[in-house]
Amino acid sequence: MNLGSALRLIVVMVLWASCFPLIVIGLDLAPHLLFAALRAAIAGVVLIAAALVLRRPMPRDAGTWAKIILLGLSATSLGFLGMFHGAEFLSTGLAAVLLSTQPLAAALLARGFLGERLGPHAVMGLAVGFAGITVASAPNLCAREAPFYLMGAGYVVAAAIGTAIGNVVMKSLSRDVDALVAVGFGLFIGAAPLAAASLATENVSFDLPLLFVLVLAALAIPGTALAAWLWFDALRATDLSLANAFTYLVPVLGLAFGVWFFGERIGALEIIGTILVLTGVWLAGRAAGRP
Repeated sequence: MNLGSALRLIVVMVLWASCFPLIVIGLDLAPHLLFAALRAAIAGVVLIAAALVLRRPMPRDAGTWAKIILLGLSATSLGFLGMFHGAEFLSTGLAAVLLSTQPLAAALLARGFLGERLGPHAVMGLAVGFAGITVASAPNLCAREAPFYLMGAGYVVAAAIGTAIGNVVMKSLSRDVDALVAVGFGLFIGAAPLAAASLATENVSFDLPLLFVLVLAALAIPGTALAAWLWFDALRATDLSLANAFTYLVPVLGLAFGVWFFGERIGALEIIGTILVLTGVWLAGRAAGRP
């Protein structure tokens, strides 16, 4: 893995981690599904507009469009549904642990559908990274009662599965489709089921406070559109399993944002977990031929 790819991935992780405090703030200001649908739709429109302005080529065959639709329904519809609803029932730490199953699931899918093979350093890196997330999140693991835990866990696991499927599809598309086109239409198409579910189940009102508009803009444009475009572009030159190891940095960075935005405290377990996460990412980097 060259330095440019590594730096690009780190920027993506910082952007994704910044989404956590923004989602927490926004969930108190608007219905959950409406929030998720607007996030996806705005990000998709921004990327599609950029693709049109830059005259990026559009896919012509039905198979490619089928993959883009699958990307939208998995990573956006299912991923955002589980993420936004799971945040209602679970502590941040427990949600991080469950979401951290995504790189493991994606690694298995990538082996079966993309032919990627995991060497010993990559396997060890993924395992150590997941262990680090578990240790760092341990203080918050029992923050909710069992019924809420089961419901929230179901939502977050669904988000992890949807994201894993979407990442495999994205890696497949990265060989032949422009990043702005694939990600833009994936987000926009995925927003449609979320919007339909919101209209059917929520008391939708577009009389939204200014704070929500600002949060939504920050979440949709840099946190979603820019991050997804950079992630797609990074997958062109990096195996999915190795790039996914960097996602273990997101909950660690989330702890830092929690301290910054909400005054949360970091204890010994969080520090130990952070060291394990960084070790896991380093091991995965060695698997790509460069520490």
